[in-house]
Amino acid sequence: RNGDCTEYDNFLPDLRKYLLLLFLNKYGLTDFDYYISPINKKRMISNDMALGFLFVFQTGFGALGNSFLLGLYIITFFIGPKLRPIDLLLTHLAFVNELVLLLKGIPQTMAIFGLTNFLDDVGCKLLFYLHRVARDLSLCTTCLLSSFQAITISPSTSQWVKLKVRAPKYLFPFCLLCWTFHLLANWVILEYFKSPKGSNNITESHDYIYCAATFPVSFYIALYVFIISLPDAFCVGIMMGTSAYMIFVLYKHHQRVQYIHGNSLTTKSSPESRATHTILLLAILFVSFYSMNSLLGLYIHYGKYSSWLVHISAFLAACFPACSSFVLMVSDSHIHKYYLGFWKKIMR
Repeated sequence: RNGDCTEYDNFLPDLRKYLLLLFLNKYGLTDFDYYISPINKKRMISNDMALGFLFVFQTGFGALGNSFLLGLYIITFFIGPKLRPIDLLLTHLAFVNELVLLLKGIPQTMAIFGLTNFLDDVGCKLLFYLHRVARDLSLCTTCLLSSFQAITISPSTSQWVKLKVRAPKYLFPFCLLCWTFHLLANWVILEYFKSPKGSNNITESHDYIYCAATFPVSFYIALYVFIISLPDAFCVGIMMGTSAYMIFVLYKHHQRVQYIHGNSLTTKSSPESRATHTILLLAILFVSFYSMNSLLGLYIHYGKYSSWLVHISAFLAACFPACSSFVLMVSDSHIHKYYLGFWKKIMR
């Protein structure tokens, strides 16, 4: 009996630690800012400087690209040609990616360069809440993009022909649904964040350089984390499925074109095909960065800890928001047309 009690007592701390890690991982708080202690300006080494400038470049580079894309879509909406239905999702993606980069990149960079305790309780709560909502919306929007494009290129003879016609009408309501769900689902984190100056060690306190958090460990927290993680897993699964479907459709289309025209003629890909390649690339990039960051986060928790692995994890988490706008600008021919049309109107 005494042996059973000892085993039970040893089990509870491990269970509490595991549940807490689940909660932290859900809100992206187990990466860069969980492990780094506050930086002293006088003792900042060259590695910290290099890391700080890397985050400055990533945040500035990504914010510039998303701002350009967002501004171009807004201007085109008012004075340019009619936008495509999918441009609504691309505009939304640029906006939420801009939020992800600014809400995380600016305070994180300030903390790396030694500026700590610059937020009060309200600032900490609002910052982490909006960043988490923006991250979820980026995932949701990329999922909608891949799903919409898969429906768009589906054969007209398929059973999805009615959905193919109605899909553009559902884009705006689905965006509103994503906003409503994630604003409500992430509301719970407001309770646990405060300024480091006002934090205490009542239960489990964690320092995030510019903010602190206190998380109770309970069954309800674990249940909440499990439930709130289901939409993320669902969206990633949808993106993987639609990506596989788009690859299959493109392959069949290529075979038909090759059969009709033969190998001697070089055929130009259709706008639909080029748009599909672009959305497919975005979906693959998102799933790749998301998977690498998740696996690296698990290794950091349960493997050998390295501060540079933590830095890499944080960098990977911001790679998609930083590079997605440039992928669109390079590969989407409609963006080139919007820009040329806007430039011609200016030069008149």
